[in-house]
Order: sequence, then C-alpha cells, then structure tokens
Amino acid sequence: MTIFTQKLAKKSLFSSILAIFIAFLGIFTISACSKSSVSESEQMISFAKKNSINYTTDASGILYEIITPGNNTHPSVSNTITVTYVGTLMNGSQFDAGTITYGLSQLIPGWQIAVPKIGVGGEIKVLIPSSLGYGSAGAGASIPGNSPLYFDIKLTAVK
Repeated sequence: MTIFTQKLAKKSLFSSILAIFIAFLGIFTISACSKSSVSESEQMISFAKKNSINYTTDASGILYEIITPGNNTHPSVSNTITVTYVGTLMNGSQFDAGTITYGLSQLIPGWQIAVPKIGVGGEIKVLIPSSLGYGSAGAGASIPGNSPLYFDIKLTAVK
C-alpha cells in the first residue's frame, strides 16, 4: 500500500508541475503575440500620422482613408479589377507600383477588404496589417515577413 501511495504522490506532483509549466507557457505565448500585434498597430498609426492619413479603422484591422469615393460600381471579390497603385513599407520605402488587372480574389486579403469600399474612379489609402498582407513569409526580397503595408490605390475598372 505504501508503494502505491508513493507512486500516486509522484504522479500527482508531476501532473502539478506539468500543469504549471503549461500555464506559464500559455501566458508567455499570449503575451508575446499581443506585444507584436500592438507594435504593428502602433507602426501603422505612426505611419498614418506622419503621412497625414486621416484613417478609419476597419474591424479587420486595416486603416483606410477614402480620398475619392468613385461611382456606384463597387467591386466584389468575384470581380476582376484594374487598379493603379503604389505600395510602401512602414519605413517609407516603395516596394512596388504600377497598373494591374486581376481578379480581386487573387489579391491579398487586405485588398479584398479595402478595394470594395470605393467605386470606379475612386482612390483609397490603406494600411494593411501583415496578417492580411503577406504574413510571416513576406514576398520576395522587397517585403520582409511580418510587414504591415501601405497602398495608395486608384480603382479604374471593374469587370
């Protein structure tokens, strides 16, 4: 009976230590995640202020300012859009610019949220958190992982 009680006590002690370890690991993980999210949000807000962007915060986490609303033809994710845009990192370096025609569903989630806010002829400035951009993978050599992005987008056509 004594051996059984000792084994039970050791098992109980091990379970208690394991539970405490898991609790600390959980707290550490949640803390680390929230710090990086706050930091990214702060970067985006700082960029907006430095660049005189009078932003509105979307529930998704994007910040945007509609410069010109455009007409009543707003795209949906199933449409093909033509846009002229400039893409910039939070440090101010431009990573891309041009005119493209793509299905909106083929573009990053941040664009899928932002572009339908304007109609044809409209212009929007949008700051996109990395989770709605290229995430931790980044994109090529010009967009590092976990980078929030800024785009100035002019919607010229919807098909």
